[in-house]
Amino acid sequence: METGESGMYREKIGMFKAQAGWRGFRPITVLVSQNKRFFKWPGGDHSTITEFVLLGLSADLKIQALLFVLFLGIYLQTLMGNLLMLLVIRVDSHLLRPMYSFLSHLSFVDLCFSSVTVPKLLENLLFQKKTISMEGCLAQVFFLFGTGGTEACLLPVMAYDHYVDICHPLLYGQMMSNQLCKGLVWGSWSIGFVDALINILLALNLDFCADRSIPHYSCELPSLFPLSCSDVSTHVSVLLCPSLLYALGTCVLIFFSYTLIVSTILSISSSTGRNKAFSTCSSHLTTVLLFYGSGFFRYVMPNSDSRLDLIFVQYSVITPSVNPLIYSLKNNVVKAAVRRNLRKYIQYFR
Repeated sequence: METGESGMYREKIGMFKAQAGWRGFRPITVLVSQNKRFFKWPGGDHSTITEFVLLGLSADLKIQALLFVLFLGIYLQTLMGNLLMLLVIRVDSHLLRPMYSFLSHLSFVDLCFSSVTVPKLLENLLFQKKTISMEGCLAQVFFLFGTGGTEACLLPVMAYDHYVDICHPLLYGQMMSNQLCKGLVWGSWSIGFVDALINILLALNLDFCADRSIPHYSCELPSLFPLSCSDVSTHVSVLLCPSLLYALGTCVLIFFSYTLIVSTILSISSSTGRNKAFSTCSSHLTTVLLFYGSGFFRYVMPNSDSRLDLIFVQYSVITPSVNPLIYSLKNNVVKAAVRRNLRKYIQYFR
């Protein structure tokens, strides 16, 4: 390594790729000092990549004001709904079954998932500040991966729980032991965050070119690949392989569980019993369709597609806010517990 006058070190020679496509190659000398990347152009100028620009949903100030009010309301609903769900499951003695423990973890994941991106989005809309530091961007990538992967694992766990509850009600306590439930929950968290850690460690080695504009309102790994001067083929492979395993593995488990559940429900002679079973499953099935449907379109659509932000809004903002409503409105046991505890606290403060 050569040492220059400025104390920086010559690391390598990269290639610049223009945002609109390949427009020829321009050699860049990359210099590293104090963990910052400097790009030396042929003319001798330097540019420092320490932050990215989030272009967001709209450049119109009036639309941004409306979006701020809208997303603030949705985020407050997400906070209150999921915190209420956590509180009710924690204090209500009627919700001690494993399925409600899984539901509490789902509420916590939704709370974290939304909090990764929405506060920064609100800051950008309110203060017209469109930048995010490189460290902040990579932190967003890590926690989006971790919480999203955890939720993808929790949903088939909940489907299995419903299968045991409906198909083997007499063996439920034996099949869904406390030890098994803890293992399923912590296994889901571990898989999600180990996958996130692997991807983020690889992302730390990316070299970024002078273009630092991300055409979305948050940082995601697929959005960073077009900005990189490095060879991202390994990163894409590491991203796609676990994603395919998540999608195929979890969807197969959910499909298999619900096939057995539907078969059992149709064999129930009592209409009351069938309605109760469908009521138990409908809230979870709605959550599954929202999560996997929006997630599927998010990752199959081109990164430059203008509709991608709308899908990600539904994926990361809307879904976490409606999940508590889905479970409180469609699940009679949760609905009764919410009413019971709200009545108790209202009487306490009178």
